[in-house]
Amino acid sequence: MKNFVKYFFVSLVSFVLFNSTAFADGHKYSGPDLSGQKVVISGPWLAPEDGYMREIASIFEKATGAEVEYGGSDSFEQQIVIDIKAGSPADIAIFPQPGLAANMAAIGGLTPLSADVKQAVLDNYAAGQSWVDLATYADENGNDQFYAIFYKVNVKSLVWYSPDNFEDNGYEVPGTMEELIALTEQMANDGNTPWCIGLGSGDATGWPATDWMEDIMLRTHEPSVYDMWVSNEMPFNDPRVLEAMDFFGSFALNDKYVNGGSKAVATTDFRDAPNGLFTSPAECMMHRQASFIPAFFPEGVEAGVDYDFFYFPAYSTKDLGKPVLGGGTLFAATNDNEATMEFLKFLLHPEPNEWWMAKGGFLTPNKNADLSKYSSDTFRKLGEVLTNATTFRFDGSDLMPGAIGAGSFWTGMVDYTNGKSAKDVADAIQASWDAIK
Repeated sequence: MKNFVKYFFVSLVSFVLFNSTAFADGHKYSGPDLSGQKVVISGPWLAPEDGYMREIASIFEKATGAEVEYGGSDSFEQQIVIDIKAGSPADIAIFPQPGLAANMAAIGGLTPLSADVKQAVLDNYAAGQSWVDLATYADENGNDQFYAIFYKVNVKSLVWYSPDNFEDNGYEVPGTMEELIALTEQMANDGNTPWCIGLGSGDATGWPATDWMEDIMLRTHEPSVYDMWVSNEMPFNDPRVLEAMDFFGSFALNDKYVNGGSKAVATTDFRDAPNGLFTSPAECMMHRQASFIPAFFPEGVEAGVDYDFFYFPAYSTKDLGKPVLGGGTLFAATNDNEATMEFLKFLLHPEPNEWWMAKGGFLTPNKNADLSKYSSDTFRKLGEVLTNATTFRFDGSDLMPGAIGAGSFWTGMVDYTNGKSAKDVADAIQASWDAIK
């Protein structure tokens, strides 16, 4: 335990500051005097995020007297491995997903965070245990340690729709999965097409279906089952996975339920799929996709008027709460010093969250952040989805080995929509897992 006595004392003092002084007025960060100390941060963010990161850092600098330097790189994921192995990393690394952070922890490249920081995440983040679990990895000795703070996340568990289309047809936003299934059937019976689904994405064709699968797994089974599936502790061809695939198929393989019929699912580009919401008459009524999708909506459509979204609901008959699927960046310490550790605590404070919330393109599960600070009603509602979550899980395909998550899983879901059985698809994906073990 390097400098244990020194950093135990620092952690004790910081715990008091973190849990009283820093949060005393709710939304104004007040940190310890760190004059003369410097924090170097490396990450994948380029313009405009790099500028936002420097503005966030300036709040910390003014409050503590420390200097913060951020450097962004489009080759961050390769460079951080080189720097850690060479023993010369920045003080903090911003990882775009947990897998690489876990790999760096396993070779002793990251510094565990203190118990008070872990408790602060549990206390201040909605579904706090999920965020702790996603940042807990085995160290070089095989011992699980808590390593990182999630900051700037996104949400995938969303269904987009046209309020006018719903109003014209007398449809109500479903609050449960049972209601969503019933609404789908009602739309089809009315002669409307319920779903817009497109899996096309060039070399990445198939990934939208993996998101469907992940959301369904979280709504049909305990989060622990999802975790076993993602890690392949539970085989991909387990009956629970086949059940989820066939649930997706109940929408995607029903010609009455999907725009263009089931044959169009694999060939429709994911960017074009939601266009059917905006035609007259509408070609489809609902589109399940992540928070980024409005960037591909037709020019001129207005949020809250021409389109809106609702949470992809959970079953009322299953005691699984409100699970949310998404992603996000995580900040991990690669060097153990006072200013570095204080900066990570600073990210849990409302002020750096609210500053970026006001700029847009930012979501946080921090329950202390004022939702009114979000830049728009759309982001405010997205923030509510996050803060109402009882479980959060990262995109499963991103956590799987590349040969699976960005390989056989993608292609397998295309094969499924083209007529291959769920069992044959799952058997083939499991075979690809077995090939890399």
